[in-house]
Amino acid sequence: MTKTRTHLGHGVLLAAMTYAVAAAAHDKHGGYSAGQPGDPKKPAREIVVLMNEMDYTPAKIEVKRGEQIRFVVRNVGTEAHEFLLATTEENLKHGEAMKKNPDMEHDEPNGLRLAPKKSGEILWKFSKAGTFEYSCLIPTHREFGMIGKVVVKN
Repeated sequence: MTKTRTHLGHGVLLAAMTYAVAAAAHDKHGGYSAGQPGDPKKPAREIVVLMNEMDYTPAKIEVKRGEQIRFVVRNVGTEAHEFLLATTEENLKHGEAMKKNPDMEHDEPNGLRLAPKKSGEILWKFSKAGTFEYSCLIPTHREFGMIGKVVVKN
């Protein structure tokens, strides 16, 4: 009789942690706290967000509930940065997971990670009123001020 040994590699553990963090960002109805991914067939207001060391421009954005926004995110800095749209509590929780796995990949429609001098887009419909944030959860970036606010008005 041969014994087999099961070994969970770092990739499986990282995938499980990424899934757990992503699941925490969804509300009980299967959506996201700040709304939902946008519909590319519908019009959207474009907002350019620049990521630098260690801030966003603009640092505050106001939108109307129901509005669709195309975030054009540009990393104009000299190191990798992230743009993760969620509640403060969700980003703080995700940030703790990032401290343990700083190279965690994100495959969610409400966030992206960009290398220096790269750009990306997020199409988002803000279906819920309130104050949300976008922040960089690479360890120490948020602590040094890489936080922006989205105020969604009725």
